[in-house]
Amino acid sequence: MYRGTKFERGGRALFRVRVRGWPADRAGDGFRPPAVIDNAVTDNAVTGMGYGMSGLGKRFLGLGACALAAGLPALAVAQDAAAPAAAAAAPTISGGDTAWMLMSTALVLMMTIPGLALFYGGMVRKFNVLAMVMQSFTITCLVTVIWALVGYSLSFTAASDAADAKEFIGGFSRVLLAGMDPTGTHALAPTIPEPVFMMYQMTFAIITPALITGAFADRMKFSSMLVFITLWSLLVYAPVAHTVWHPNGFMAKLGVLDFAGGTVVHINAGIAGLVACLVIGKRKGYPNADFSPHNLVLSLIGASLLWVGWFGFNAGSALTAGPRAGMAMTVTQVATGAAALAWVFVEWALKGKPSVLGIISGAVAGLVAITPAAGFVDTVGAFAIGIAAGVICFFTATSMKRALGYDDSLDAFGVHGIGGIVGAILTGVFAKMSIANSEGAFAATLKDAPDTKLGLIEGNVGQVLTQLEGVAFTVVWCAVITFILLKIIDLVIGLRVDEDIERDGLDIALHGESIH
Repeated sequence: MYRGTKFERGGRALFRVRVRGWPADRAGDGFRPPAVIDNAVTDNAVTGMGYGMSGLGKRFLGLGACALAAGLPALAVAQDAAAPAAAAAAPTISGGDTAWMLMSTALVLMMTIPGLALFYGGMVRKFNVLAMVMQSFTITCLVTVIWALVGYSLSFTAASDAADAKEFIGGFSRVLLAGMDPTGTHALAPTIPEPVFMMYQMTFAIITPALITGAFADRMKFSSMLVFITLWSLLVYAPVAHTVWHPNGFMAKLGVLDFAGGTVVHINAGIAGLVACLVIGKRKGYPNADFSPHNLVLSLIGASLLWVGWFGFNAGSALTAGPRAGMAMTVTQVATGAAALAWVFVEWALKGKPSVLGIISGAVAGLVAITPAAGFVDTVGAFAIGIAAGVICFFTATSMKRALGYDDSLDAFGVHGIGGIVGAILTGVFAKMSIANSEGAFAATLKDAPDTKLGLIEGNVGQVLTQLEGVAFTVVWCAVITFILLKIIDLVIGLRVDEDIERDGLDIALHGESIH
């Protein structure tokens, strides 16, 4: 998904987006009728959804004034005739795009329930399975409510009408989804109804905190988890999503490339998971006790559902059913296969046997790493990103975890945090303008500058530095706020279950149920 990134050459912005025929009091809030894209090169910084008139427009205005002063009534007739034509030429809601995004929404929701629930559920011990799947299902319900109440508004509306705003958090114009018109659109998705866009983004907000639960599996109170996820969704996820994906967000203005959630979803969740497992502490008996997965068949089924659902995650982030979605799907498949094989071959070489847990972990690492890059790289870049993610995440989830002694139970940090960082940085290396410019915002706004360089492979060293800035901000913000939230919750109601509950299992103690 191209989300309002600024592109410059020689200090000159390459494009600006302007909305015409929209009330001044709604400028910049992200909600609009179909937009008109002005691809003129300008000396000013990107203005997002702001107003302005090009020099050519001013000259036409001057000519029109002279014509009226000269008493040429035909001008008024021409204007009346031109209005319907302009309206007809403006983009409208596409049935094809809408159908694709409805399907993508369902696919991404499937990633959490049942995909992630089964993936995590199969990895824990048999007396904690229900507690694990209960967390994924409950988070789906909880974040749905949070998103409808205020999360969507904080993430995808503008807090300021200023054209040069560099925002950290959104506004309140969509609290309780107020004012949402089923025939209206959002600035980021002008060919699908806004309710569809809202629902699609909701599924991202759902899976992100659900990923964190893998880091503190087997030992966190259910009540504490609910409080933590609620606060984290509002204070960590929403600000990062707004800064990266809303046109007014400061990381979007900076130029950070994140097609489908390398920073917003995976680095965010992975860093939160690392902080959580450090604050809560190790499982009793770790690392000497037997923490073997109780049912890897469940995990394999869950990983398979994640893989299929990820096509909605990555290809759906194009927000259209077009060439960019097709390419995103292709590189997603390539990177996933490459990462899975890289992980399992390294494991085979070092441990003597390839494992089911290894190949599915490698596949997820590849899916994570290609997420920020899916709309910017070709298959060569996908191979490189997948192989790098498979190898690096393997050593992070095994050797580094043992060396540092932290108990990231299901490798939320090792796979999602590290995989997201690898993918975000390598996006800056392998991004190609020919891929990014295949359709949508890039095609409309950069056609006057087809030689623009995007990634390091094309000669743009600065993009790698920009990606590093995006990674650094996400890591620091997420780590600090997550730590503060967990410490406060621990002080007020406690984070960890009692030792006897942890020993006997959470299923019976917390939920009064058992898989047997």
